[in-house]
Amino acid sequence: MWAKSIKGIPDDMGLALLAIIWLITLASTYFFVAKTWWLPVGASAAAPWIDHQFAVTFLLMGFIFVAAQVTLGLFSYQYRDRPGQTSDYSHGNNKLELMWTVLTAILFVGLNLMGSHLWASERFAPAHEGATKVEVTGAQFAWYFRYPGPDGTYGKVNPKDISAEEQNPLGLDASDPAAKDDVVSGVMYLPVNREADITLRAQDVIHSLFIPSMRFKQDAVPGLLIKMHFTPVMTGDYEIACAELCGLGHYKMHGILKVVSPEDFDKWIASKEAEKQ
Repeated sequence: MWAKSIKGIPDDMGLALLAIIWLITLASTYFFVAKTWWLPVGASAAAPWIDHQFAVTFLLMGFIFVAAQVTLGLFSYQYRDRPGQTSDYSHGNNKLELMWTVLTAILFVGLNLMGSHLWASERFAPAHEGATKVEVTGAQFAWYFRYPGPDGTYGKVNPKDISAEEQNPLGLDASDPAAKDDVVSGVMYLPVNREADITLRAQDVIHSLFIPSMRFKQDAVPGLLIKMHFTPVMTGDYEIACAELCGLGHYKMHGILKVVSPEDFDKWIASKEAEKQ
């Protein structure tokens, strides 16, 4: 039985290799073209621009990938081992190597320049006046969200005052008047169609605030206050994850962003302020 099955294998392994390479290329390309696994719905003002940049990059890289794999399959068959064939040694082609190095550099730099304006606008330009201020703190293994309250000013924090027993996970300084109206929540609330002015902090190690539907991702680094902003444009509940391996409990460092109407946001802030009385 075994001898019969071996006898049926074709001798031309070059043709078999070509078929395997092309089948793998076709299958992997199908999953991307059919969008079997794809991005979640874009719910921020910047999402269409980011998705456009992604689509352009995807199409260019996809074309290069398919062309390279098709060529690899052809070469595997064309240069297969055949009886009586002699092999030639090549030192390469400097012109071809220079050409594809320059083209790769142009493609790489060009794609970066295309997306640099949007990337910088959320990081280097300040948030608009009237934006909702939120301080996001990453700590092993949870996210905490602080709102400055009616005075619009964050109170001081002191690492020595951090206490789970006293429900003070951020270490708010009780002696600072500005801290008395600060609202701390385990759920992030934002009003729709209003810019969110985000300040990122980390208590222990590097974390990364990742909100896929907002197309938002930024590291939180201990000792740094990192400013960013984005504008949610759709109400709903959206997943928040930590995209930086931050310890054994990294897998459970999830949160929820609730984008609500401005009226519901004001009611929520008022209810949290009332709880502090």
